[in-house]
Amino acid sequence: MVTPTERSVDTNGVTLRITEAGERGAPVVVLAHGFPELAYSWRHQIPALAAAGYHVIAPDQRGYGGSSRPPAVEDYDIVALTGDLAGLLDDIGAERAVMIGHDWGSPVVCNFALLHPDRVAAVAALSVPPVPRASEPPTRIWRRLVGDGFFYILHFQEPGVADAQMARDVRDTMARMVAMQGFTAPVTDLTETPLPSLPDWISADEFEHYVAAFERTGFTGPLNWYRNFDRNWELTEVTPARTITVPTLFLAGSADPVLTFTPRHRVHDVVTGAYREVLLDGAGHWLQQERPGEVNAALLEFLAGLR
Repeated sequence: MVTPTERSVDTNGVTLRITEAGERGAPVVVLAHGFPELAYSWRHQIPALAAAGYHVIAPDQRGYGGSSRPPAVEDYDIVALTGDLAGLLDDIGAERAVMIGHDWGSPVVCNFALLHPDRVAAVAALSVPPVPRASEPPTRIWRRLVGDGFFYILHFQEPGVADAQMARDVRDTMARMVAMQGFTAPVTDLTETPLPSLPDWISADEFEHYVAAFERTGFTGPLNWYRNFDRNWELTEVTPARTITVPTLFLAGSADPVLTFTPRHRVHDVVTGAYREVLLDGAGHWLQQERPGEVNAALLEFLAGLR
C-alpha cells in the first residue's frame, strides 16, 4: 500500500501544498483538481497511480486548501495557474509530465499543453472536454445565450456576491455542490429547498474534510478563477503551441450536466494529437470520486499506452 505524503512547495510567487506519492525519477503524473475541490479529491487515484510506478503530485491549487490565496483577481489567470504546475516540475527536476485535470483542472492542463508544450507528455481531461478558444470573450457569449436566465458562471463574476452566499453556510453549500444542485439554480433559491442527502460515493468523514477546508479558506480564491474567463481569452490569443499535439484522453460521465454546455464537436480544432473519448455510463460530475475503480482503470490504460 502506497502512503502519500504532504509538503509545501514555493513556486511562481505562491506556496502550494502538495500530496505526493511514488519514487523520484519515475514518470511524473500531475493531478489538477477543480471547483470546489482539493488535492484530496484525488485520494482514490494517488495510491493507485503510484503503485503502478508513477511519481504522482497533486496540489491544492492556488486559492485552495493549504496553498496561498493571493488577493487580486488577476492572480488567478491561466498564465499563473499553468505556471504553478510548471513550477512543480521544476521542484522535482522533471522535464515533462502527464497532466491530468478534473473540472477546472481540465482547462488548466489543456492550456498547459498550449503554454508549456515542451513540458507535457500527455493530457487527460476529466468532465470538461478540450475546447478551442472562443470567437469573442466568453462572458459576452454566455450573456447573449442566457439573457435574463441564471447561469452560475455569470453569477460568480461579481466579486463578493457568491463568495458571501457560499460562505454563509459551508456545510449547506458543499452538500448542494456534491448533489450538483449548485450548478442548476441560484444559491438564494437553493437555500429554500431541503438539504440533500450525501450521495453514496462520499462518506460523512470525507465530506467533513471539505467542509473544514472551506470553512477555513472561504471561496473567494476559487471563485476568482471564474472571474478570469475573459482575461484568459485575451492571454491565449497567441500561445507557444497552437494545438495540443500530445496524446489526449477525455473521460466523463454520461450523466454529467456540465456536458450540456461544454460541447465536444470541435475538440479536433484544439487537439491534433491522438485523441480518445471515454464516457462512463450513468456517472455524474464528480467522476474520480464517484467511479474511482473505472477512472483508475481508464487512466492506467491511457498511461500504459504512452510507454
